[in-house]
Amino acid sequence: MSREILLRGYTDKDRKKGRCVWISMMVGKGSLNHNNRTFIAKNVDRERSESNKVYVKENIKKVYHTFFDKALEAYNAKQSRADRRIDNYYEKIRTSKQEKLFHELIVQIGNRDDTNCGMVESVYAQSALEEYMMGFQERNPNLRVFNAVMHL
Repeated sequence: MSREILLRGYTDKDRKKGRCVWISMMVGKGSLNHNNRTFIAKNVDRERSESNKVYVKENIKKVYHTFFDKALEAYNAKQSRADRRIDNYYEKIRTSKQEKLFHELIVQIGNRDDTNCGMVESVYAQSALEEYMMGFQERNPNLRVFNAVMHL
């Protein structure tokens, strides 16, 4: 799912003339290896990867254990049948065909044509994205940020 927002009063013609930029948001499956640059895709500029800003980088398995071990213990204690007990909730979700370990939220301001890293506009975009990231957990207390990276 992708959403693009153009500020009220501006048209696509204004964007093409550099009067405004798009703000894009996408929720997807995500790839920790790609986000953390353990795996480098063809579309990634390796030289710029060194400039990426890492805000949060926690081990997802440890986060799952922190959040779910007590509930899992209580759940298993209520089960009278051994086949209904769950040994490892992380592995149960990881191998599930219906569940996802996590959802990724991608927020982008502008694009390589109107807000690339070599332009002064990118400084404003980076500042806005950083402010958005720093307040995200507080604005969304029912979500847990365990990995957050700004790709430059």
